[in-house]
This record gives sequence, C-alpha cells and structure tokens, in this order.
Amino acid sequence: MFDDDDLAAIRESREQWEAERLDPVLDGYGERSERFATVSNHEVDRLYTPDDVADLDYDEDLGFPGEPPYTRGVYPTMYRGRTWTMRQFAGFGTPSETNERFQYLIDEGQTGLSTAFDMPSLMGLDSDDPMSDGEVGREGVAVDTLRDMEIIFDGIDIGEVSTSFTINPSAPVVYAMYVAIADQQGVPREEIRGTLQNDMLKEFVAQKEWVVPPRPSLDIVVDTVEFAVEQTPKFNPISVSGYHIREAGSTAIQELAFTLADGLAYVEACEERGMDVDEFAPQLSFFFNSHNAIFEEVAKFRAGRRIWARLIEEWYGAESDASKAMKFHTQTAGQSLTAQQPLNNVVRVTIQALAGVLGGTQSLHTNSFDEALALPSEEAVRVALRTQQILAEESGAADIVDPLGGSFAVEALTDEVEAEAMEYIEAIRELGDGSMREGVLTGIDEGYFHREIQDSAYEYQQRVEADEEVVVGVNAYTVEEDTEPETLRVDEAVQENQRERLAEVKAERDDEAVEDALAALDDAIESDENVMPTIVDAVEAYATMGEIMDRFEAHHGSYRESISIA
Repeated sequence: MFDDDDLAAIRESREQWEAERLDPVLDGYGERSERFATVSNHEVDRLYTPDDVADLDYDEDLGFPGEPPYTRGVYPTMYRGRTWTMRQFAGFGTPSETNERFQYLIDEGQTGLSTAFDMPSLMGLDSDDPMSDGEVGREGVAVDTLRDMEIIFDGIDIGEVSTSFTINPSAPVVYAMYVAIADQQGVPREEIRGTLQNDMLKEFVAQKEWVVPPRPSLDIVVDTVEFAVEQTPKFNPISVSGYHIREAGSTAIQELAFTLADGLAYVEACEERGMDVDEFAPQLSFFFNSHNAIFEEVAKFRAGRRIWARLIEEWYGAESDASKAMKFHTQTAGQSLTAQQPLNNVVRVTIQALAGVLGGTQSLHTNSFDEALALPSEEAVRVALRTQQILAEESGAADIVDPLGGSFAVEALTDEVEAEAMEYIEAIRELGDGSMREGVLTGIDEGYFHREIQDSAYEYQQRVEADEEVVVGVNAYTVEEDTEPETLRVDEAVQENQRERLAEVKAERDDEAVEDALAALDDAIESDENVMPTIVDAVEAYATMGEIMDRFEAHHGSYRESISIA
C-alpha cells in the first residue's frame, strides 16, 4: 500500500520523533509499565505506522465487505442494512417460566431467542433420573419431552423468530423437537431459522459435556448436518464454538485456532459422508467469545474470516461465496465477570460488546452484570439488552462498515493473529498426518488441547496474582462490600413440578408407539443410517430425552461416568 520511498521516509521520521520527542519523555517520566500486552498476553507496540503493514495487499488481505476474503465483513452493508441479531441467552426453571422470559424479551425488542438448558437436559438425562436430583431447572430450562418444548414456544410463531439452542450431546433430540414444533404450527421445515450448537469436538476439547465417545459423537453431528441440508436449509445445524474454549482459559489465538480446526474437521467428516462442501458449508456457523482487549478481539474476528475463506477454498475446493463467508455469533466473556462490585460488569460487557460489533458479528449476547452471583435477574437482563440497543442506536458503531479497517494497529494485529493461529492449525493437521479430522481427534485422545489451554489459564492466573494483570475490584480498587444485588433464585418446587409433568406425559402417551419409534432408532444406529428421521418420530411419540439418548449409549458405550453433573 506504500512504496519503498514512502516507507523509508516514514522510518526516518519515526527515528527523528523517537530521538527528539519520545526519548526525553521516557527519560523523565517513563511509562506505566515496561511491557504492554493484551489479556491473552500478546505484546502490543507503543505505536504502529505503515511500516507495520508494509506487506499488506489490499485485494488479497482486505478487499471489500461482502466478498472474499471477508476480512471487512460478510455483507456489503453490514449494520447499515440491518443491525446484528440481539440474541439474549434465556432459560431457567420450568418451560412456562422460560416462555414468560422469552415473551418479555420479545416485547423489549429482542430480535432472536437463545435457549439455555439445565444440566440434566444437556447431558441427555430425564428429570426423574437419580443423577438429575438437585439440578433440575437450575442452570437453564428442563426439557424432557416434546410437551416441554410445546410450552416453551406457546404463543411464539417460530416462523417469525430465529432460535438458538445451546446444547451439545443431546442436541439432535432438541433439534428434532423444534422440527416437530414447526410441524405442529404448520411452519414449513424449510422456513425455520435458528442455530443448534451441537459442537461435540469442542466438548471433548474444553467444556466436557458428553454422552458417547468422540468418534460416534462426530458421526451423529454429521447426521444432523445431512438432515439440515435436506430438511431445514435456513437452520444452522452446528455452531462451531470457541466461546467455551476461551472460557476454559485459552488465549484469543488458541480460541480462534482450535475453533477453526474443529470447523475444518467437520468439513472433512461431511465430505467423507459424500456431501459436497458447497452443499453444507453455508449452513455452518461459528460462536466466539469477546473479551476485554478490544483491539485483539477485533483482530481475532477479522483474521478468522480471512483464514476460513482461504482454507475452505484451498484445502477443500469450496467455490461458493456462501461457503467462504464465516458467519458467527458472539457472547461477552462470562469468565471476566466478577462477583466483587458486580455493577462494574456493565462496563466490561459494554467494551466486549463493542468489540464484537466493531469485529463484524452477526448476532450478539451481552451477559448480565449479576451472572457471577446467580441466574440473571430481570433487571440485569434488561440492562444487558439495552447495552446492545444503545450501541446500535446511539453510539454510531453500526453506521460504518469495518470502521477500524485500515488502522495500522488493527491491521498489524490481524496479521499477527492470523499467522499465530495458522501455526496451531498446521500443527493440528500434522497430528492427523494431513487430516484435520484425524488431527483434532488425535489431539483430543492425546490431551493436546487440554495441555495448551491449561498452560494458558495457569499463566494468566499467575499474572493476576502477581498484580501484572489488573482486575478492577479484585486485585485493585477494592472496597468493603456488605450488600449484594437482588438475584434470581430457582424455586425448589421446580424439580417436583417437572417430574410430575413427565409422569403425566408417560401415563398419557401411546407406549406401543414409543417402543416402535425407539426400536426404529435402534435399527438406524445399528445399520449406520442417518438417525435424525427416527429421532423426530420418537419425539413426536413423546419418547423422553433420556430414553432416546440411552439408545446411543447402548450402541456406542457411555462416557457419562467420567464426569459428574453436580
């Protein structure tokens, strides 16, 4: 972008500035620290100039919004056309309470729904299972049968909303329930919109919620992709999730690299099934964390789009622009929230949300300030949603496409993040002897990802304890606190009520139809057929979450005993 003579003149001017202006200040007052770094401990320079982006090729590295390499965004107008989807995470207690929260958020201007499930549902357990005792409805909504899903979406036209489901090992069952709700409401399957997290590779890398081993888990994920391509083309069957990798303690670069590696592993698994990359890749979505280091986060998002666009074309032959455009949801960093001085979290969330917007996210969840203490209160949820609305309507951040594009600092950081993330991706590929699918699975089996994340988490905690990393209200600017904000508590009667409804469903349903549906699921698993059609049939017969997931354990073996849900 600058010729050699321009760059030489800039270097000469910088040297003169350093000698005449900078050095006297450094000698006299110095700087706040000898070293400046991001939350991920990525060192940043004092000043960036065109010399730091001397190798930047505008067409190859930046281009224009809405065209490869998508560094500047996946749509030509971005938020000038429509703002990002404001998708606040909600779900607690009983299905009826969650329905009330959904209706409230819709009334308050939310443009997409995002569903949180309790731990038994996440683990494919029914509310009456002994392992579920004490956990029903605590961390999200309890869903045992299609009846619960009917209550959650009562009065909500799913043809008019986009719904996200944060669930993984039992994701195919929830997906089947949503398809069944569409059938009940008369909404054509090809019209339903939303996203299923359904990222089992991430579970084995970081979050550790699983039912069956990695390889059969991956096969089931591919079943959902294949079904979605055929039946629900506007619904994203996977949200490849870096969020939980970051929450486990990774750096921003590890989050990006491991997430993209997982995404490429899914591409290979789908291709091995016989699917064409341009047939399914447009329905893959991504999910990233947005932390406090605003410029690093923006660079991460921009670098991620560029890497995905290049690799899916060069490695897998994608031709469609829709395959190359990496679309993603963002959630502010739960890990960053503090129980001390919880109102400070409003500021943290605002910074993190702004980073997601400046980085070009397609949808956004802003955490509530009281989440380090309990489930979000209604007041805290409203503040979180209003934070997004103020960014969209008052800040001007939504008025310019890629407003930080061309910043010497941001472009340099984008290049650095890309280069370091590619080092990880290539290393993972080598673990699989040239296969991303096998590289990720080998990395899981050998503990590669766990070690990398744990080392980063440990290093960060050391910096906090040494006061090298300031956490306001925790290791600096502390105050005596003798009050807590009002927080939401789940009534202990939730478990009893949920178990009563489950018993009613079991008493009312056609047991023969349930057994026939579960037997058909057994046959599909045994013969390696796509299991999704039989799961839809099973949920429509009101088979329970646990009854369906038990079939997979019976065929593939159980991983549940290796963790505790409590």
